[in-house]
Amino acid sequence: MTLWSPPGTADHDPLPLLAVHDGLEYAERTKLTVLAADAIEQRRAPAHRIALLHPGEREEWYSASALYARALAGEVLPAVARAAPQRDRAVGLGASLGALAMLHAQRRHPEAFAGLLLQSGSYFTPRFDHMEKGFARFGRIVRFVRGVVRDQQFPHPVPAVLHCGLDEDNIHNNRRVAAALALQGYGAPLDARPGGHDWDTWCQGVRDHLPVLLAAVWGQD
Repeated sequence: MTLWSPPGTADHDPLPLLAVHDGLEYAERTKLTVLAADAIEQRRAPAHRIALLHPGEREEWYSASALYARALAGEVLPAVARAAPQRDRAVGLGASLGALAMLHAQRRHPEAFAGLLLQSGSYFTPRFDHMEKGFARFGRIVRFVRGVVRDQQFPHPVPAVLHCGLDEDNIHNNRRVAAALALQGYGAPLDARPGGHDWDTWCQGVRDHLPVLLAAVWGQD
């Protein structure tokens, strides 16, 4: 994990935290820390730190793994808070399997999260994702997603935004999950716009939605 702090802040300054799956790649491909610094300077988002989480065994960790969710909420985020004081609960950001894993972690450990930005989530369902059946953890993901879309209520919703390209296969399952989360109190608007399952699409989603979400969840300084 790599921890980024905005310019002009000290390690002892209490700040809210953005936790990002595939963090180093997000920082490289979307210029996430540059965008964050600009949004903070322009007062479009509150000052915050970013935990750039390393993916490790990505296909295992990010595939609705209960062990990973417990480690993220019970070990990783508390370790960040010990290293640098944290104000408020974390907001989670991820794309593809990283988005799935962030939603899964919030469902299992809602006390850890205050909001979610989920991009092109890999919410596999047999109807729409038969081409993914060869994926080793396909069944585990399907079981988790089935539970999400079947739940009529969830006791701990948080503000969430979903973002997905209209040209990608994931658009169908993202629509289903967004509708379910909206009914459960997440808000969860789905921004579906032209684009694919790629960093160009996700970069635009970060630019458009992340500062607004962070300001809504944490308030302005």
